[in-house]
Amino acid sequence: AVASPASASSTGALVSVSAVAAAGVVARWATAGSRSKKSISKRQHVAVAAFENELGVQSPVGFWDPAGWTEDGSIENYKRRRQTEIKHGRIAMLATMGYITPELYGKFPGFLSPSLGIKFA
Repeated sequence: AVASPASASSTGALVSVSAVAAAGVVARWATAGSRSKKSISKRQHVAVAAFENELGVQSPVGFWDPAGWTEDGSIENYKRRRQTEIKHGRIAMLATMGYITPELYGKFPGFLSPSLGIKFA
């Protein structure tokens, strides 16, 4: 079977994203492996346990923080980051609708600048 150019480019993009993700996991694993188990403090163990009952924690992974942003165990920082993530997600959803809606229902008629003859796109 012959692949269409659209599927070939999306496959190439998927391979690129997969390669970047794999490189990130390997880098995180390498830096985590360089620390000895003795150097991990009790505070870090407590920090992970402190977030085990939060919304979104699911088995078998449990609380997953690959970037290590909750290692300090600060509940205030955790709640601020969660609130910021929700806000950014909502903004992204509105931006998506702002892009899709004119494509489905058309653009506004009229001029941006009648004197220069510039119409809405």
